[in-house]
Amino acid sequence: EPGTPAGNSSSVARERFHVLVGVTGSVAALKLPLLVAELLKIPGLEVKVVTTERAKHFYNAQEIPVTLYGDEEEWQLWKGRSDPVLHIELRRWADLMVVAPLDANTLAKVANGICDNLLTCVIRAWDLSKPLLFCPAMNTAMWEHPITARQVEQLKGFGYTEIPCVVKKLVCGDEGQ
Repeated sequence: EPGTPAGNSSSVARERFHVLVGVTGSVAALKLPLLVAELLKIPGLEVKVVTTERAKHFYNAQEIPVTLYGDEEEWQLWKGRSDPVLHIELRRWADLMVVAPLDANTLAKVANGICDNLLTCVIRAWDLSKPLLFCPAMNTAMWEHPITARQVEQLKGFGYTEIPCVVKKLVCGDEGQ
């Protein structure tokens, strides 16, 4: 538009807020399509998903209307020195990360600095000035193991925010957190 400062168009484009959703191999991953659909209802929100291989068991990728990245994409993208490194590109892109669900295995990996897949590499490289929310989801027996509380505290110590578990009937039939 005539008379509009040139810098204005870029500030309009930057009104989009980038949310990176991490999903791991908990049964709760079956709610990924619902989570993404709800996020997409928020105006100005752009969503991408990073999945572990085990999480893929619980949802249908065809039901995810946003870009979905897994370990395969990390390795296909990089062929040589000047190529982008996906976990760094995603870290830069995101304004906020939410890991929902965070299974017991990935909780243990992240708490101990292990980064052996795309999701854990993004988390290990995370810009700590940006929010990272995590939603632990596991069987009650796993949740109640003493190491779980230590690992959750470890993540909170990194500056991440816990979205606490709820009490409900679990897929295995038990009632619990």
